[in-house]
Amino acid sequence: MATWNNQTVSEVQQHAKNWLGDFRAFILRGNVVDLAVGIMIGAAFTAVVNGLVSNIITPLIPLPTGSLATVVWHPPYNPKASVNIGAFINVVITFLILAFVIYFFIVRPVNALMQRYKPKDTEAPPATRDCPYCLNSVPLMATRCGYCTSPLPPPPQQQPAQAQQQAAART
Repeated sequence: MATWNNQTVSEVQQHAKNWLGDFRAFILRGNVVDLAVGIMIGAAFTAVVNGLVSNIITPLIPLPTGSLATVVWHPPYNPKASVNIGAFINVVITFLILAFVIYFFIVRPVNALMQRYKPKDTEAPPATRDCPYCLNSVPLMATRCGYCTSPLPPPPQQQPAQAQQQAAART
């Protein structure tokens, strides 16, 4: 029992609790769960597209020797080897269908939603103005030019929203 009262053991126990708590928080975050669901749905959809391509699309493409799905090439230098060209064409067609579906049904709608709900960029009011005498850039609220020491006219009046934004930016 003296081991449990040891300072080092207590610190290790506390670190382990912190790590497990952090891991639990990471797993339960919404984006991790959404990612896991997306991967599972993607795998199921890939299986459906694989079945569509290998069982329906490529057998319908006619060739003199049968269908596209059964095309095999035997290299002349090694007659025992076979290159399954039909399977490769199945994979390429599957990839193209998946890329088409992902782009037009996921990427484009998400981009449209992001564009629609993205906050509008507001133009920041200028922080400087030009001196009317020497044309150097001086701070907006300056009353005298730092270059030619001429008195400057008061700054142009700002809209109330712009004045609040500028005050918030200063703090």
